[in-house]
Amino acid sequence: MSVQYPAMQQQVLYQADPSSVQTLKSIKDRTHHICRTYVNRRVRIQTLSGHVHEGVIVGCDDRQLYLRVKNPGYPRSFYGPSDEAILTLVLFELLVIVLLS
Repeated sequence: MSVQYPAMQQQVLYQADPSSVQTLKSIKDRTHHICRTYVNRRVRIQTLSGHVHEGVIVGCDDRQLYLRVKNPGYPRSFYGPSDEAILTLVLFELLVIVLLS
């Protein structure tokens, strides 16, 4: 037996402007390319929220950067068998990436 619900009108709460979507996609693609180019390199990264992280880029996919950090103290890190952890950072939240070595 199926239950039928009365038709409800959907209300769009937010819809990104198409030009903003294209700009964000372009930024994400450029950041992804840069991060892939510098895998296994030491960097300092500043996010839009002002957080600064130093570590080694260990990987990057189309959404996130994976940064190996020492003694992170971040609750969202993935810990391994040492004092290092992998911190995941969302590509479109990255403000500055500086190559350290």
